[in-house]
Amino acid sequence: MRAYKILSVVAIATISAAVGLFALLSVENNIERLRSSNQCVVCDLVRADLVRADLFRADLRGADLRGANLVFANLNDAYLIGANLRFASLGSANLNDANLRDANLNDASLSDADLRDADLSNATLRNATLINANLSGAFLRNADLSNATFSKANLSGALLVGANLSGANLIGANLSFAFLPDQNLNDADLIGANLSNANLSNASLIGASLPEADLSNAGLGDANLSNATLSYANLSGANLIGADLIGANLSGADLSGAYLNVAQLHDANLIGANLSNVDLSYANLRNTNLSGADLSGADLSNTNLRDANLGDVIMCKTITPWGEDNSGC
Repeated sequence: MRAYKILSVVAIATISAAVGLFALLSVENNIERLRSSNQCVVCDLVRADLVRADLFRADLRGADLRGANLVFANLNDAYLIGANLRFASLGSANLNDANLRDANLNDASLSDADLRDADLSNATLRNATLINANLSGAFLRNADLSNATFSKANLSGALLVGANLSGANLIGANLSFAFLPDQNLNDADLIGANLSNANLSNASLIGASLPEADLSNAGLGDANLSNATLSYANLSGANLIGADLIGANLSGADLSGAYLNVAQLHDANLIGANLSNVDLSYANLRNTNLSGADLSGADLSNTNLRDANLGDVIMCKTITPWGEDNSGC
């Protein structure tokens, strides 16, 4: 009986080794096929070594590239629709204009990769690393980018309609002119990010971290920024009409010339903020701390300032609920 068990174990080990060798040979054969024909549709390339491979316009639709090494590979204009690139290494790879629709890039490494104008619609990039990656003009419609790291990445002009960026790390990222309406950025880290002229209308930024971020001229109409951190952020000229800023930290922020009509700012921190020439008509600033804020030239008509802290506020030529205030002019 004991001998039988030993033989069984040996047999299983032999079969496993044979299967492993077959899989390895299969991958090697597929690599050769890819190199010779520039296509490998729905094929096994798991953990394939494709470092610096020239795969310009390669057809890799539905290919299994899990754990593949594609560092410095040229995938310019490649077809990777529905490909599985989970845990793949794509550092410094050229994916300019690549088609990655519906691709799985969860946990992939894409730092310093060139993804300019790439199509990543419906792709999943959960926990992916894209430090210093160039995604300018990329299509990320409905992409799952939750908990991905985009620190110092270039997303200028990127289309992010319906994308999920919750919990994403966007520290120092460039999102200027990006299109992010209805975006989920809850708890996202945007410290020092550039969001100038970005469209964030109706976006959800609950609890987002945006200190010193550049949001100048950004579209934030009806956005939810409740409990967000915006200390010393640049919001000059921004459209915040109807925005929810309840409990937000805007201390030292530059809101000069911004539009805050009908905005909800009760319990917000606006200590030392620059609110010169701001339109706060019909806004709710109940219990808001405005001590030391500059409200010169601001429109506070029909504004709710009940229980607000207005200590040391500059209000030269400000339109208030009780008329124009010219004190301190």
